[in-house]
Amino acid sequence: MNDFLVMACYASLGAALAGLLGWPAIVLLRRRSLALSLFTVAAVTAVSLTGSTIAVAQAMLLDRHDYAVVTVVLSMGCVVSLVVAALLSRQVVAGSRALTVAARTVGSDDGFTAPAQPLSAELAALSSELAATSAGLAESRQRERALESSRRELIAWISHDLRTPLAGLRAMAEALEDGVADDPARYHSRIRTEVDRLTGMVDDLFELSRIQAGALTLSLSRVSVYDLVGDAIAGAYPLALERGVRLVGDGIAPVPVEVDSREITRVLGNLLINAIRSTPVDGTVAVAARQREREVVVSVTDGCGGIDEQDLPRVFETGWRSGTARTPRVAAAGVAGRGGAVQHHGDTGAGLGLAIVRGIVEAHAGHASVHNVHGGCCFEIALPAAATSG
Repeated sequence: MNDFLVMACYASLGAALAGLLGWPAIVLLRRRSLALSLFTVAAVTAVSLTGSTIAVAQAMLLDRHDYAVVTVVLSMGCVVSLVVAALLSRQVVAGSRALTVAARTVGSDDGFTAPAQPLSAELAALSSELAATSAGLAESRQRERALESSRRELIAWISHDLRTPLAGLRAMAEALEDGVADDPARYHSRIRTEVDRLTGMVDDLFELSRIQAGALTLSLSRVSVYDLVGDAIAGAYPLALERGVRLVGDGIAPVPVEVDSREITRVLGNLLINAIRSTPVDGTVAVAARQREREVVVSVTDGCGGIDEQDLPRVFETGWRSGTARTPRVAAAGVAGRGGAVQHHGDTGAGLGLAIVRGIVEAHAGHASVHNVHGGCCFEIALPAAATSG
């Protein structure tokens, strides 16, 4: 037992001496190549094993032959371990370099190109993270391009929609100024209508800017969706009567929601006006509300004829409208057809109404959607249901 303890002490002393000599080398090489660091660790391990074995051999007073055998065995073991460490280091460095080259493709138009050669588990995990990051960057870039396209389209629409009423206002003002207006009262009424429409457009732009800037402040209160829909229908009824469109609001469940009544009434008003203007004479606009799990869904169904399937994802984009509506006057003519539900917003026709709808609904932690139905399309807004008391 005492001999065993003595050998253990000699072995520990030899290994500790080799470790102390190798530690400074590892510290100095910590900022160097990973391959060199791995090789150094293997070399320190081999030297430590050799030192402890030689120390034990010296303590055991081996003869020359046995000592030579031990030395040869240790030497061969050290050589093999160093060769294996060198090969492993080379493999790790090759994988690291391949991943470095692949990392340059992150965010490129073609997407992340993973290394073709097999990688270690850690490098493979890093490659997966780089692929996910690249996909996120591509999605963000695509979204940014879509927003930029939407902004350009919005500016083009606004410029067009402003030019038309301003030209009309100028012509009517000049006619009144020159005294050639055959019916000044009609001119005054028309000027007032155009000014109201321009004011509505400015209000919509201001509202949209607040929504996009995250500055929309909500005053939440508990209210029945039946009352909200009733107020919106009452506000849209004169327009429906003028257009010869029937408003139906029978399927409305009196479920409570916690919303900003003013903003949600504006949302419903926008949807109803769009639906009425897009529905032909003697058509029907139906409003319904129901509770679905933990949300309340309000739907507005019109008779516009439907929206092209490829246009459905763009319906709520800022400034986007169907290509068939080019001016607010065309919209006012009651032209119906495919895409009609997205051609108008109140009296402005600037393509802002549905963008405002989505912004306000999402500010309430809800979501807006649209899908085609027989003879028209159905717009839905889903709002979180109010928590039940008690």
